[in-house]
Amino acid sequence: MMGILRSPIARLALLTLVSALASAQDDPKPFDCHITIGDNQYDLTKVAGEHTVSREISVPPSTIKDEVTFNLCADLERKSDVPSEDQCPPGTRACLVRTNRKDGHSDRVFSVIPLANSSADAVTYSSLSSPKGLDLTFAGPSYPSAVNADPIPQFFHLRLLCSPEPEPSSINFTSYDGKDLRLEWKAVAGCPFGGPKEDEEKPGEGGDSGSGGDKEESVGSGLGYFFLILLLAFVAYFGLGAYYNYSTYGATGTDLIPHRDFWREVPYMLRDVASHLCSAIRPRQASRGGYIAV
Repeated sequence: MMGILRSPIARLALLTLVSALASAQDDPKPFDCHITIGDNQYDLTKVAGEHTVSREISVPPSTIKDEVTFNLCADLERKSDVPSEDQCPPGTRACLVRTNRKDGHSDRVFSVIPLANSSADAVTYSSLSSPKGLDLTFAGPSYPSAVNADPIPQFFHLRLLCSPEPEPSSINFTSYDGKDLRLEWKAVAGCPFGGPKEDEEKPGEGGDSGSGGDKEESVGSGLGYFFLILLLAFVAYFGLGAYYNYSTYGATGTDLIPHRDFWREVPYMLRDVASHLCSAIRPRQASRGGYIAV
């Protein structure tokens, strides 16, 4: 083995394998657009694809256009008709491009800010109750600040509200303060599924009918457990009894049945009980018609 490792080719192959395994372990798992919060599940693939929304800020004599493009479920695609320096780096899921516009001059891109990356570890979320929806936050890399010397971490926030309409509404560009960009959107992807329905009564609600249903279910499950235990007891009784008769007396066939004479008498005992009950009932039925024959 040591002789093989002395070969330069073998050492190179080993180093390549080790580096490949290390990179595979370090490679973060991408966010797959499927979210589970308690009993509720969300499928964001319903709004997959690239979406763009913009706003304009008047700063005379210029106008600043903020345009954000995002894809919740995949990395943004590179555009062949846009210069590379005017696009966010690969592995970005939300990108903000800030452009300065001035009459008589060409538009000038002065900031390209990656807001969110693809790692599932960079995504946090929480459910909204009123109105129903989902609050998503994607963490992005730091971006140089024009005010401070230290770069500022970027965050992409999406307030995805539940909408029964099959087509999503227009996206609302809420704000951007140099650190947090916030959008609001109404779409069916913001509606949870898999949890209890709204029209279903919660435990403890619904008055007497709800408590009665719980009692019936409890009684039914109790009887089921009783008969199950009874069946298991019979199986254990016959199994252990047969093993005892076989190991002790070398019994075979019907002789393996424990207390065989008792079980042979069971049909006759049941017949006697039925006969006794019938004889006890018949006189009462005859007495209803008047006299009893002597």
